[in-house]
Amino acid sequence: MGNCLTVGPNEALVVSGGCCGSDTKSYIIGGWAWAWWLVTNSQRLSLEIMTLQPRCEDVETAEGVAITVTGVAQVKVMTDHDLLAVACEQFLGKSIRDVKAVLLQTLEGHLRSILGTLTVEQIYQDRDQFAKLVRDVAAPDVGRMGIEILSFTIKDVYDKLDYLSSLGKTQIAAVQRDADIGVAEAERDAGIREAECKKEMMDVKFLADTKMADSKRELELQKAAFNQEVNTKKAESQLAYELQAAKEQQKIRLEEIEIQVVQRKKEITIEEKEIDRMEKELIATVKRPAEAQAYSMQQLAEGQKTKTVLIAQAEAEKIKQIGEAEASSIGAVGKAEAEKMRMKAEAYQQYGEAAKTALVLEALPKITAKVAAPLAKTNEIVILSGEGSRVTGEVTRLLAELPVCVNALTGVDLTKIPLLQKMASAEA
Repeated sequence: MGNCLTVGPNEALVVSGGCCGSDTKSYIIGGWAWAWWLVTNSQRLSLEIMTLQPRCEDVETAEGVAITVTGVAQVKVMTDHDLLAVACEQFLGKSIRDVKAVLLQTLEGHLRSILGTLTVEQIYQDRDQFAKLVRDVAAPDVGRMGIEILSFTIKDVYDKLDYLSSLGKTQIAAVQRDADIGVAEAERDAGIREAECKKEMMDVKFLADTKMADSKRELELQKAAFNQEVNTKKAESQLAYELQAAKEQQKIRLEEIEIQVVQRKKEITIEEKEIDRMEKELIATVKRPAEAQAYSMQQLAEGQKTKTVLIAQAEAEKIKQIGEAEASSIGAVGKAEAEKMRMKAEAYQQYGEAAKTALVLEALPKITAKVAAPLAKTNEIVILSGEGSRVTGEVTRLLAELPVCVNALTGVDLTKIPLLQKMASAEA
Protein backbone atom coordinates (compact mmCIF):
# COMPACT_ATOMS: atom_id res chain seq x y z
CA MET A 1 0.00 0.00 0.00
CA GLY A 2 1.05 3.62 -0.38
CA ASN A 3 -0.04 7.22 -0.72
CA CYS A 4 -0.96 9.44 -3.67
CA LEU A 5 1.10 12.64 -3.30
CA THR A 6 0.29 15.92 -5.06
CA VAL A 7 2.38 19.03 -5.51
CA GLY A 8 1.68 22.57 -6.78
CA PRO A 9 3.51 24.51 -9.50
CA ASN A 10 5.66 26.31 -6.89
CA GLU A 11 7.25 23.11 -5.53
CA ALA A 12 9.18 20.13 -6.82
CA LEU A 13 8.35 16.68 -5.44
CA VAL A 14 11.25 14.19 -5.39
CA VAL A 15 10.25 10.52 -5.03
CA SER A 16 13.14 8.09 -4.59
CA GLY A 17 13.47 4.38 -3.82
CA GLY A 18 11.08 1.60 -4.65
CA CYS A 19 10.62 -2.12 -4.69
CA CYS A 20 13.50 -4.53 -5.24
CA GLY A 21 16.14 -1.95 -4.33
CA SER A 22 15.33 0.47 -7.16
CA ASP A 23 17.42 3.67 -7.19
CA THR A 24 15.32 5.68 -9.62
CA LYS A 25 14.25 9.23 -8.77
CA SER A 26 11.16 11.05 -10.00
CA TYR A 27 10.90 14.83 -10.13
CA ILE A 28 7.30 16.11 -10.28
CA ILE A 29 6.28 19.79 -10.64
CA GLY A 30 2.58 20.64 -10.43
CA GLY A 31 1.40 17.00 -10.59
CA TRP A 32 1.14 13.81 -8.56
CA ALA A 33 3.09 10.64 -7.78
CA TRP A 34 2.59 7.34 -5.99
CA ALA A 35 4.77 6.60 -2.95
CA TRP A 36 4.99 3.07 -1.53
CA TRP A 37 5.08 2.69 2.21
CA LEU A 38 8.41 1.80 3.83
CA VAL A 39 10.33 1.54 0.55
CA THR A 40 9.78 4.99 -0.99
CA ASN A 41 10.98 8.39 0.21
CA SER A 42 9.36 11.69 -0.82
CA GLN A 43 10.80 15.20 -0.29
CA ARG A 44 9.83 18.66 -1.47
CA LEU A 45 11.93 21.55 -2.75
CA SER A 46 10.51 25.09 -3.07
CA LEU A 47 10.66 26.70 -6.51
CA GLU A 48 9.63 30.17 -5.32
CA ILE A 49 11.77 33.25 -5.84
CA MET A 50 14.28 33.98 -3.06
CA THR A 51 15.37 37.55 -2.36
CA LEU A 52 18.99 38.01 -1.26
CA GLN A 53 20.60 41.19 0.02
CA PRO A 54 24.39 40.82 -0.31
CA ARG A 55 26.43 43.38 1.67
CA CYS A 56 30.19 43.97 1.48
CA GLU A 57 31.56 46.36 4.10
CA ASP A 58 34.89 48.20 3.92
CA VAL A 59 36.08 46.46 0.79
CA GLU A 60 39.15 48.08 -0.81
CA THR A 61 38.90 49.02 -4.46
CA ALA A 62 41.70 49.04 -7.01
CA GLU A 63 42.83 52.43 -5.62
CA GLY A 64 42.78 51.23 -2.01
CA VAL A 65 39.67 53.17 -1.02
CA ALA A 66 37.47 51.23 1.43
CA ILE A 67 33.80 51.37 0.45
CA THR A 68 30.60 49.57 1.44
CA VAL A 69 28.31 48.15 -1.25
CA THR A 70 24.79 46.69 -0.79
CA GLY A 71 22.73 44.98 -3.46
CA VAL A 72 19.52 43.04 -4.08
CA ALA A 73 19.40 39.73 -5.95
CA GLN A 74 16.43 37.59 -7.03
CA VAL A 75 17.24 33.87 -7.46
CA LYS A 76 15.28 30.61 -7.87
CA VAL A 77 15.77 26.93 -8.47
CA MET A 78 15.85 26.07 -12.20
CA THR A 79 13.18 23.60 -13.41
CA ASP A 80 15.24 21.91 -16.12
CA HIS A 81 15.43 18.19 -15.30
CA ASP A 82 19.21 17.93 -15.04
CA LEU A 83 19.63 21.24 -13.24
CA LEU A 84 16.75 20.41 -10.92
CA ALA A 85 18.49 17.14 -10.08
CA VAL A 86 21.66 19.10 -9.26
CA ALA A 87 19.71 21.52 -7.06
CA CYS A 88 18.08 18.62 -5.25
CA GLU A 89 21.47 17.07 -4.60
CA GLN A 90 22.75 20.37 -3.21
CA PHE A 91 19.77 21.66 -1.19
CA LEU A 92 17.24 18.85 -0.63
CA GLY A 93 16.51 18.56 3.06
CA LYS A 94 17.76 22.08 3.84
CA SER A 95 15.56 24.96 4.89
CA ILE A 96 15.05 28.10 2.86
CA ARG A 97 17.26 30.00 5.30
CA ASP A 98 20.13 27.57 4.75
CA VAL A 99 19.79 27.80 0.97
CA LYS A 100 19.76 31.61 1.14
CA ALA A 101 22.86 31.59 3.36
CA VAL A 102 24.83 29.49 0.82
CA LEU A 103 23.80 31.66 -2.12
CA LEU A 104 24.41 34.88 -0.18
CA GLN A 105 27.95 33.87 0.68
CA THR A 106 28.62 33.00 -2.95
CA LEU A 107 27.30 36.35 -4.24
CA GLU A 108 29.18 38.33 -1.57
CA GLY A 109 32.43 36.55 -2.43
CA HIS A 110 32.11 37.40 -6.12
CA LEU A 111 31.07 40.95 -5.23
CA ARG A 112 34.24 41.41 -3.11
CA SER A 113 36.47 40.04 -5.81
CA ILE A 114 35.02 42.36 -8.46
CA LEU A 115 35.20 45.41 -6.15
CA GLY A 116 38.97 44.90 -5.86
CA THR A 117 39.40 45.27 -9.62
CA LEU A 118 37.43 48.50 -10.13
CA THR A 119 37.91 52.12 -9.11
CA VAL A 120 35.45 54.05 -7.00
CA GLU A 121 34.51 56.20 -9.99
CA GLN A 122 33.71 53.12 -12.11
CA ILE A 123 31.59 51.61 -9.36
CA TYR A 124 29.75 54.82 -8.48
CA GLN A 125 29.16 56.25 -11.95
CA ASP A 126 28.17 53.05 -13.79
CA ARG A 127 26.21 50.91 -11.36
CA ASP A 128 24.34 48.99 -14.07
CA GLN A 129 27.59 47.84 -15.68
CA PHE A 130 28.96 46.89 -12.26
CA ALA A 131 25.82 44.88 -11.44
CA LYS A 132 25.96 43.17 -14.84
CA LEU A 133 29.56 42.23 -14.27
CA VAL A 134 28.73 40.71 -10.87
CA ARG A 135 25.80 38.79 -12.37
CA ASP A 136 27.90 37.45 -15.25
CA VAL A 137 30.71 36.31 -12.93
CA ALA A 138 28.45 34.74 -10.29
CA ALA A 139 25.94 33.10 -12.65
CA PRO A 140 28.14 30.11 -13.63
CA ASP A 141 28.92 29.25 -10.00
CA VAL A 142 25.34 29.39 -8.77
CA GLY A 143 24.24 27.68 -11.99
CA ARG A 144 26.34 24.65 -11.04
CA MET A 145 24.18 24.53 -7.93
CA GLY A 146 21.00 24.48 -10.03
CA ILE A 147 20.19 28.10 -9.16
CA GLU A 148 19.33 30.86 -11.62
CA ILE A 149 20.01 34.58 -10.98
CA LEU A 150 16.94 36.41 -12.23
CA SER A 151 18.18 39.90 -11.37
CA PHE A 152 20.93 41.68 -9.50
CA THR A 153 21.06 45.40 -8.78
CA ILE A 154 23.31 47.68 -6.73
CA LYS A 155 21.28 49.23 -3.96
CA ASP A 156 23.77 51.61 -2.36
CA VAL A 157 27.49 52.60 -2.44
CA TYR A 158 29.11 54.67 0.32
CA ASP A 159 32.30 55.03 2.38
CA LYS A 160 33.29 56.19 5.86
CA LEU A 161 35.99 58.67 4.72
CA ASP A 162 33.72 60.96 2.67
CA TYR A 163 35.64 60.05 -0.46
CA LEU A 164 32.52 59.92 -2.57
CA SER A 165 31.24 63.20 -1.13
CA SER A 166 34.60 64.83 -1.92
CA LEU A 167 34.31 63.64 -5.48
CA GLY A 168 30.91 65.16 -5.55
CA LYS A 169 32.09 68.46 -4.12
CA THR A 170 34.88 68.71 -6.71
CA GLN A 171 32.48 67.92 -9.44
CA ILE A 172 29.95 70.39 -8.04
CA ALA A 173 32.60 73.13 -7.84
CA ALA A 174 33.70 72.48 -11.41
CA VAL A 175 30.13 72.50 -12.56
CA GLN A 176 29.41 75.76 -10.71
CA ARG A 177 32.55 77.34 -12.18
CA ASP A 178 31.64 76.30 -15.67
CA ALA A 179 28.12 77.55 -15.01
CA ASP A 180 29.34 81.02 -13.90
CA ILE A 181 31.65 81.29 -16.91
CA GLY A 182 28.84 80.18 -19.14
CA VAL A 183 26.49 82.75 -17.58
CA ALA A 184 29.00 85.58 -18.05
CA GLU A 185 29.71 84.59 -21.62
CA ALA A 186 26.04 84.25 -22.25
CA GLU A 187 25.31 87.70 -20.80
CA ARG A 188 28.12 89.19 -22.91
CA ASP A 189 26.94 87.53 -26.05
CA ALA A 190 23.40 88.52 -25.15
CA GLY A 191 24.38 92.21 -24.81
CA ILE A 192 26.22 92.19 -28.12
CA ARG A 193 23.40 90.37 -29.76
CA GLU A 194 20.86 92.73 -28.21
CA ALA A 195 22.70 95.81 -29.63
CA GLU A 196 22.91 94.20 -33.02
CA CYS A 197 19.29 93.32 -32.85
CA LYS A 198 18.34 96.87 -31.88
CA LYS A 199 20.38 98.28 -34.84
CA GLU A 200 18.81 95.79 -37.18
CA MET A 201 15.44 96.63 -35.70
CA MET A 202 15.93 100.39 -36.34
CA ASP A 203 17.05 99.72 -39.92
CA VAL A 204 14.12 97.47 -40.49
CA LYS A 205 11.79 100.00 -38.90
CA PHE A 206 13.13 102.82 -41.16
CA LEU A 207 12.74 100.70 -44.22
CA ALA A 208 9.35 99.64 -43.03
CA ASP A 209 8.24 103.25 -42.44
CA THR A 210 9.49 104.26 -45.89
CA LYS A 211 7.75 101.36 -47.52
CA MET A 212 4.67 102.10 -45.45
CA ALA A 213 4.58 105.73 -46.67
CA ASP A 214 5.03 104.61 -50.26
CA SER A 215 2.41 101.98 -49.78
CA LYS A 216 0.06 104.49 -48.21
CA ARG A 217 0.47 106.91 -51.12
CA GLU A 218 -0.03 104.18 -53.65
CA LEU A 219 -2.99 103.02 -51.59
CA GLU A 220 -4.59 106.46 -51.73
CA LEU A 221 -4.06 106.64 -55.51
CA GLN A 222 -5.46 103.19 -55.91
CA LYS A 223 -8.40 104.12 -53.69
CA ALA A 224 -9.22 107.17 -55.82
CA ALA A 225 -9.02 105.12 -59.01
CA PHE A 226 -11.02 102.35 -57.42
CA ASN A 227 -13.63 104.82 -56.12
CA GLN A 228 -14.08 106.33 -59.57
CA GLU A 229 -14.40 102.93 -61.14
CA VAL A 230 -16.64 101.78 -58.32
CA ASN A 231 -18.96 104.77 -58.65
CA THR A 232 -19.20 104.23 -62.41
CA LYS A 233 -19.94 100.60 -61.89
CA LYS A 234 -22.42 101.50 -59.18
CA ALA A 235 -24.33 103.85 -61.52
CA GLU A 236 -24.35 101.24 -64.27
CA SER A 237 -25.35 98.60 -61.80
CA GLN A 238 -28.12 100.81 -60.42
CA LEU A 239 -29.58 101.41 -63.87
CA ALA A 240 -29.26 97.77 -64.79
CA TYR A 241 -30.78 96.84 -61.45
CA GLU A 242 -33.78 99.11 -61.92
CA LEU A 243 -34.33 97.82 -65.44
CA GLN A 244 -33.98 94.26 -64.34
CA ALA A 245 -36.21 94.96 -61.35
CA ALA A 246 -38.94 96.29 -63.65
CA LYS A 247 -38.64 93.19 -65.83
CA GLU A 248 -38.72 90.93 -62.83
CA GLN A 249 -41.69 92.81 -61.39
CA GLN A 250 -43.56 92.30 -64.65
CA LYS A 251 -42.71 88.59 -64.63
CA ILE A 252 -43.80 88.37 -61.01
CA ARG A 253 -47.12 90.04 -61.85
CA LEU A 254 -47.71 87.60 -64.72
CA GLU A 255 -46.86 84.72 -62.44
CA GLU A 256 -49.24 86.05 -59.80
CA ILE A 257 -52.05 86.30 -62.39
CA GLU A 258 -51.36 82.73 -63.49
CA ILE A 259 -51.28 81.63 -59.86
CA GLN A 260 -54.63 83.32 -59.21
CA VAL A 261 -56.11 81.61 -62.28
CA VAL A 262 -54.80 78.25 -61.08
CA GLN A 263 -56.06 78.94 -57.56
CA ARG A 264 -59.50 79.86 -58.91
CA LYS A 265 -59.58 76.64 -60.92
CA LYS A 266 -58.54 74.73 -57.82
CA GLU A 267 -61.27 76.46 -55.79
CA ILE A 268 -63.90 75.61 -58.42
CA THR A 269 -62.75 72.00 -58.42
CA ILE A 270 -62.80 71.93 -54.62
CA GLU A 271 -66.30 73.47 -54.55
CA GLU A 272 -67.57 70.88 -57.03
CA LYS A 273 -66.05 68.11 -54.92
CA GLU A 274 -67.54 69.71 -51.80
CA ILE A 275 -70.99 69.75 -53.47
CA ASP A 276 -70.60 66.06 -54.38
CA ARG A 277 -69.44 65.33 -50.87
CA MET A 278 -72.37 67.18 -49.27
CA GLU A 279 -74.80 65.42 -51.61
CA LYS A 280 -73.32 62.05 -50.65
CA GLU A 281 -73.33 63.10 -47.01
CA LEU A 282 -77.05 64.03 -47.22
CA ILE A 283 -77.77 60.71 -48.87
CA ALA A 284 -75.77 58.91 -46.21
CA THR A 285 -76.99 60.90 -43.19
CA VAL A 286 -80.64 61.73 -44.15
CA LYS A 287 -81.97 59.67 -47.00
CA ARG A 288 -80.43 56.31 -46.11
CA PRO A 289 -81.31 56.55 -42.39
CA ALA A 290 -84.90 57.61 -43.30
CA GLU A 291 -85.25 54.66 -45.67
CA ALA A 292 -83.73 52.37 -43.07
CA GLN A 293 -86.07 53.73 -40.39
CA ALA A 294 -89.13 53.34 -42.64
CA TYR A 295 -88.10 49.80 -43.50
CA SER A 296 -87.49 49.08 -39.81
CA MET A 297 -90.93 50.44 -38.84
CA GLN A 298 -92.57 48.39 -41.60
CA GLN A 299 -90.81 45.25 -40.41
CA LEU A 300 -91.76 46.03 -36.80
CA ALA A 301 -95.41 46.55 -37.76
CA GLU A 302 -95.50 43.27 -39.70
CA GLY A 303 -93.78 41.53 -36.81
CA GLN A 304 -96.27 43.02 -34.31
CA LYS A 305 -99.15 41.97 -36.51
CA THR A 306 -97.83 38.44 -36.82
CA LYS A 307 -97.16 38.35 -33.08
CA THR A 308 -100.74 39.51 -32.28
CA VAL A 309 -102.27 36.92 -34.62
CA LEU A 310 -100.15 34.14 -33.17
CA ILE A 311 -100.94 35.22 -29.61
CA ALA A 312 -104.69 35.30 -30.40
CA GLN A 313 -104.49 31.85 -32.01
CA ALA A 314 -102.55 30.55 -29.01
CA GLU A 315 -105.08 32.03 -26.56
CA ALA A 316 -107.99 30.53 -28.50
CA GLU A 317 -106.29 27.17 -28.61
CA LYS A 318 -105.52 27.46 -24.88
CA ILE A 319 -109.16 28.31 -24.03
CA LYS A 320 -110.32 25.47 -26.22
CA GLN A 321 -107.96 22.99 -24.53
CA ILE A 322 -108.90 24.27 -21.04
CA GLY A 323 -112.62 24.00 -21.87
CA GLU A 324 -112.22 20.49 -23.18
CA ALA A 325 -110.15 19.53 -20.12
CA GLU A 326 -112.69 21.07 -17.71
CA ALA A 327 -115.59 19.40 -19.56
CA SER A 328 -113.82 16.06 -19.37
CA SER A 329 -113.05 16.64 -15.67
CA ILE A 330 -116.64 17.69 -14.88
CA GLY A 331 -117.99 14.70 -16.81
CA ALA A 332 -115.68 12.33 -14.95
CA VAL A 333 -116.55 13.89 -11.57
CA GLY A 334 -120.27 13.73 -12.39
CA LYS A 335 -119.97 10.11 -13.43
CA ALA A 336 -118.08 9.36 -10.22
CA GLU A 337 -120.67 11.20 -8.08
CA ALA A 338 -123.53 9.47 -9.87
CA GLU A 339 -121.87 6.11 -9.43
CA LYS A 340 -121.29 6.95 -5.77
CA MET A 341 -124.93 7.97 -5.26
CA ARG A 342 -126.07 4.89 -7.07
CA MET A 343 -123.99 2.65 -4.92
CA LYS A 344 -125.16 4.49 -1.76
CA ALA A 345 -128.77 4.10 -2.87
CA GLU A 346 -128.24 0.41 -3.46
CA ALA A 347 -126.61 0.10 -0.06
CA TYR A 348 -129.35 2.04 1.64
CA GLN A 349 -131.98 -0.03 -0.13
CA GLN A 350 -130.22 -3.23 0.89
CA TYR A 351 -129.74 -2.39 4.54
CA GLY A 352 -132.86 -0.25 5.07
CA GLU A 353 -133.23 1.28 8.49
CA ALA A 354 -129.92 0.00 9.69
CA ALA A 355 -128.10 2.05 7.01
CA LYS A 356 -130.00 5.18 7.96
CA THR A 357 -129.20 4.58 11.60
CA ALA A 358 -125.49 4.18 10.77
CA LEU A 359 -125.51 7.44 8.84
CA VAL A 360 -127.19 9.23 11.70
CA LEU A 361 -124.70 7.82 14.17
CA GLU A 362 -121.84 8.93 11.93
CA ALA A 363 -123.31 12.41 11.70
CA LEU A 364 -124.03 12.74 15.43
CA PRO A 365 -120.40 13.62 16.46
CA LYS A 366 -120.31 16.33 13.80
CA ILE A 367 -123.69 17.72 14.88
CA THR A 368 -122.59 17.62 18.48
CA ALA A 369 -119.34 19.43 17.61
CA LYS A 370 -121.22 22.20 15.81
CA VAL A 371 -123.69 22.54 18.70
CA ALA A 372 -120.93 22.57 21.31
CA ALA A 373 -118.69 24.96 19.31
CA PRO A 374 -120.05 28.09 21.08
CA LEU A 375 -119.57 26.36 24.42
CA ALA A 376 -115.85 25.76 23.65
CA LYS A 377 -115.23 29.50 24.09
CA THR A 378 -116.95 29.47 27.52
CA ASN A 379 -114.54 29.32 30.46
CA GLU A 380 -117.14 28.55 33.12
CA ILE A 381 -120.89 27.60 33.29
CA VAL A 382 -122.79 28.39 36.44
CA ILE A 383 -126.27 26.89 36.98
CA LEU A 384 -128.24 28.79 39.54
CA SER A 385 -130.42 26.41 41.52
CA GLY A 386 -131.37 26.27 45.12
CA GLU A 387 -131.54 22.48 45.20
CA GLY A 388 -128.86 19.93 44.49
CA SER A 389 -131.26 17.60 42.66
CA ARG A 390 -132.23 20.45 40.34
CA VAL A 391 -128.95 20.17 38.41
CA THR A 392 -129.49 16.47 37.80
CA GLY A 393 -133.00 17.19 36.58
CA GLU A 394 -131.78 19.76 34.05
CA VAL A 395 -129.18 17.36 32.61
CA THR A 396 -131.77 14.58 32.40
CA ARG A 397 -134.16 16.91 30.60
CA LEU A 398 -131.50 17.87 28.03
CA LEU A 399 -130.70 14.24 27.29
CA ALA A 400 -134.41 13.39 26.98
CA GLU A 401 -134.90 16.13 24.39
CA LEU A 402 -131.91 14.99 22.24
CA PRO A 403 -133.70 12.10 20.40
CA VAL A 404 -136.60 14.39 19.55
CA CYS A 405 -134.22 16.93 17.99
CA VAL A 406 -132.42 14.24 15.99
CA ASN A 407 -135.74 12.85 14.76
CA ALA A 408 -136.81 16.36 13.72
CA LEU A 409 -133.53 16.95 11.85
CA THR A 410 -132.94 13.55 10.24
CA GLY A 411 -136.21 11.66 10.53
CA VAL A 412 -134.49 8.88 12.51
CA ASP A 413 -136.09 7.85 15.77
CA LEU A 414 -133.32 7.08 18.19
CA THR A 415 -135.70 5.54 20.71
CA LYS A 416 -136.22 2.64 18.34
CA ILE A 417 -132.55 1.72 18.04
CA PRO A 418 -132.01 -1.51 20.01
CA LEU A 419 -128.62 -0.44 21.37
CA LEU A 420 -129.97 2.83 22.71
CA GLN A 421 -133.05 1.04 24.10
CA LYS A 422 -130.74 -1.25 26.05
CA MET A 423 -128.73 1.68 27.33
CA ALA A 424 -131.91 3.51 28.37
CA SER A 425 -133.33 0.46 30.16
CA ALA A 426 -129.99 -0.08 31.93
CA GLU A 427 -130.00 3.48 33.20
CA ALA A 428 -133.62 3.11 34.36
